[in-house]
Amino acid sequence: MRQLLTLTLSDLRQRVRDRSVLIFAFVVPLALMFVFNLVFGNTDDIDLKPITVAVSAPADDDLAQVVARVVRDLDGQGGLDVTVHEVDAATGRQQVEDGDAAMSLILPDGFGPAAQSGKPVTVDAVRGDEAGIESDIVLSVVDGVLDRFAHGAVAARAGLVEGISEDQLSKLAEQASSGGPAYTLAEGEASDEQLDSGAALVAGQTGLFLMFTVSFGVTSLLLERETGTLRRLRSMPMPAWRIVASKALVSLTLGVVASAVLLAVGGFLFDASFGSPLAVGALVVCVSAAATSVMFLIVRVARTSEQASIATSIVAVVLGVGGGAFFPVSATGAFAPVLDLNPVAALLRGLGITAGGGGLGDIGTPVLIMLGFAAVMVLLSRLVPDRGALS
Repeated sequence: MRQLLTLTLSDLRQRVRDRSVLIFAFVVPLALMFVFNLVFGNTDDIDLKPITVAVSAPADDDLAQVVARVVRDLDGQGGLDVTVHEVDAATGRQQVEDGDAAMSLILPDGFGPAAQSGKPVTVDAVRGDEAGIESDIVLSVVDGVLDRFAHGAVAARAGLVEGISEDQLSKLAEQASSGGPAYTLAEGEASDEQLDSGAALVAGQTGLFLMFTVSFGVTSLLLERETGTLRRLRSMPMPAWRIVASKALVSLTLGVVASAVLLAVGGFLFDASFGSPLAVGALVVCVSAAATSVMFLIVRVARTSEQASIATSIVAVVLGVGGGAFFPVSATGAFAPVLDLNPVAALLRGLGITAGGGGLGDIGTPVLIMLGFAAVMVLLSRLVPDRGALS
């Protein structure tokens, strides 16, 4: 154990002094995150502009007036600045064409009686060329109002079928429709077990550069063979597996430290929280172990350090892009399970679970995928003929 610890600490000191390790583990990914933060950091911030809505509603129609009142009440809700012009249908269309209103809502004569009886009724929405997300919000709220009216008609019809008295039926219909729907405006958030765009980018970049970081520990076997150091190490009175184990510990340590730093700094830059530190730490250790296992396979087949570097780059790009390092990747059919077994994709899934409030007991599937991937790679590295460092 003392020999293993000595070899590990010695290799760690050498790797820390190696500028290429610091560049690929910290400088390049942090620089990319900084650039991505400048480009995409504010894409989730929505700046709502003032909107003018021309509403044409019959003055003697109570339900139509409810729709108009709801649109007026949107002013000041969730940062909206809504101005309502009560006009006739022709004037409303003309205001949209002239650019005096972003959109026009036209409720036809007989809207209320038709809505209460459950008959089809159409509300025309005319949008201008400059209408933006503000008009989408207004339309969404109006759709909710109309759905509430439809529910009232359905409730009244159901009560009629069940034989409810006319007095109760009238109260039921009035309560379901004419009272006006309740609504709230709130900024949407990503669904549980899903990372938002900023957090997904940080996690993806962490997984991508993790593959480069762990390669420095294991592939140093090839460098030591080329420089003659490995021959001297193997001449010492200790088993060869301790040399390999020390490289694995170095790779694992570098991967864990680099990933933790990238997640912390990237989370700060993108204002992202990944949840429980204990659960996130378990994911980082498991994905680092999975990445290190790939390097063992590479070092068995690569004859030189240059070949190992090329193979590492290919594997890192394939696993990183396939796992969603830059953008979400989804697949269907027979290829979908292969993508699910990607340790980078498992990392993003696990961080999505922890970001949604999950703990250690909730990340079993991503952890099993990473550890299973590591076990398969280690097994393959034992089955593949050794043509690399220890041959």
